[in-house]
Amino acid sequence: MNRTTAYATTTGLALPEQPAAPAPEKCAELPAPVVRDLRDRGGHSPHALLFGPRDLVVITGLPGSGKSTLMERTVRGPRIDSQDTRDAWDRRMPRWLPYALYRPLVRLAHYAGLRRALRSGEGVVVHDCGTQAWVRGWLAREARRREGTLHLLLIDVDADEALAGQRERGRGVSRYAFLRHRSANTRLLRAITEGSLPVGCTSAILLDREAAGVLRRIAFTG
Repeated sequence: MNRTTAYATTTGLALPEQPAAPAPEKCAELPAPVVRDLRDRGGHSPHALLFGPRDLVVITGLPGSGKSTLMERTVRGPRIDSQDTRDAWDRRMPRWLPYALYRPLVRLAHYAGLRRALRSGEGVVVHDCGTQAWVRGWLAREARRREGTLHLLLIDVDADEALAGQRERGRGVSRYAFLRHRSANTRLLRAITEGSLPVGCTSAILLDREAAGVLRRIAFTG
């Protein structure tokens, strides 16, 4: 596993392009995973993260960790956030109609929007709830197809911070759902720190709340 350090003077961090992961039958050895840990730097972390023009970036973390807030503030290019899709549907639905009744339609609309964004061939930032592993598999295949790289950006906050974030935005998930997310997030974080990234993912960046707060731009070069 390769580790790099972002110094206090860094204003932008460009991730070097790596060869797309080849199909298993053509090559048994995949590129070594790269982990960039930007946590515990007291806010002295990059103001920008730059990726290749055909790359895909998945932002993950606990519900309430600030994924949607980070995307809204930093991403000026294509971004796909399930929360945006839900908000759009909420505005169109009667207030008395429970979300559970039209949740399947929201998910279909979200994945349809993701499919359209991926077909454009541009770099895309995608919100990931952390429990849908098949979505990461889909993104990994798409990254290989377009000869780009799949990157994972994980916002690492503890459960109390995440619950506080849910209260702040006035919307949360059930206790059962939160425990599922926490379990999946814990496994993912442990794997990343041990140098084992999800299949098809070539690099991972770890942020805490301070590092996420300093970040001002997530963009694609070229």
